[in-house]
Amino acid sequence: MQIGRLDHVNVRTAQLDAMITWYEKILGLHNGPRPNFPFPGAWLYSGEDAVVHLVGVDGDPGVGAEQDLKLEHFALSATGRSSFEERLVAAGEKFQTVDLNDVGITQYNIWDPDGNHIHIDFREG
Repeated sequence: MQIGRLDHVNVRTAQLDAMITWYEKILGLHNGPRPNFPFPGAWLYSGEDAVVHLVGVDGDPGVGAEQDLKLEHFALSATGRSSFEERLVAAGEKFQTVDLNDVGITQYNIWDPDGNHIHIDFREG
């Protein structure tokens, strides 16, 4: 066996609607088909691939990423760096960029409404 690429991330949230809206507006993902699980949630797609699974839970909105954090971040690769930065600025989103010149990547570090750290990687060229 050999592992390929990461298939998706699963994020638990007490503010499902706000998270769906953020992932659609900021990352350009779209809400799509999801199995009929016995709990609320959403599968957010990039093209034909469900890359972020959201699971609705009860609790205080925004609690999770900042308490007893086990996963520091997840990353997605992307194209269209300038349009992505324009989208972030227009939405008033906080972000930080890191140029990793040794590997030819620029990272955009962003945080969803629950405070989960995500970085979007753009290859040079």
